[in-house]
Amino acid sequence: MKSTNLLSVGVAGFLAVAVQGAPVWAATGVQVGASGKTYASSGVQCALHPTIGMAPLAKAGLYNPKQSSTALVSLNGSGVANVTFFAPDADVWLANGANTVVVALNRRTADTYAFDASLSYPGQPNMCIPDTSGNTVSADLETAFSGRSSATVTPGCAWNPLTGGPQPYINLFDNGAYLLNVSVNNVPLTQLNGTTRRHTPVFLSAGLNVISAAYGALSTDYYVRDGGDGTCVLP
Repeated sequence: MKSTNLLSVGVAGFLAVAVQGAPVWAATGVQVGASGKTYASSGVQCALHPTIGMAPLAKAGLYNPKQSSTALVSLNGSGVANVTFFAPDADVWLANGANTVVVALNRRTADTYAFDASLSYPGQPNMCIPDTSGNTVSADLETAFSGRSSATVTPGCAWNPLTGGPQPYINLFDNGAYLLNVSVNNVPLTQLNGTTRRHTPVFLSAGLNVISAAYGALSTDYYVRDGGDGTCVLP
């Protein structure tokens, strides 16, 4: 396999090649490079980074690779990963602002993809963290601007049976019979009805967690909590 020495070749050498042209859209919703041999996500995604929490992500790699195919994926001029037939794509965690992702097959052939991860409000950690400035905090309870939900501010520590270990958590409350659909980091968790199920624990992963409570199409409440390293010590 040639992939073992791709990262040892200077990234600048790859970026100096002539770009093959603008990527095109495939029927699957990804961008396929002008070479026809590489691809990237159709747009920026929000996903759970293993240490910093919710963050902007793109995927890039080989498109319909042959068994001998290899490439270097780089972000803003720095190598990110080697991709091969056996591991054809890579996660590319984007920086704030404009990003350039290059998938270089060799010194002569490389496809370039642009991703915009610009911030939308002052002090935003990254584009995947919603603005919760409309929420209000009283003592240890944060209430959403809609008034339909509230969440505890300071995480507690409890045993999470799904992970088999202690993990920080908060409680989220339905402030009426609103039928709130609760998600954490874009993953559906449960539904609250304000009567028989009025609150739920929400376990936190490492880094910044985004908790949402959607009342149909009328409103979506957001809360942001830092889960630290995703572990805690039981009292």
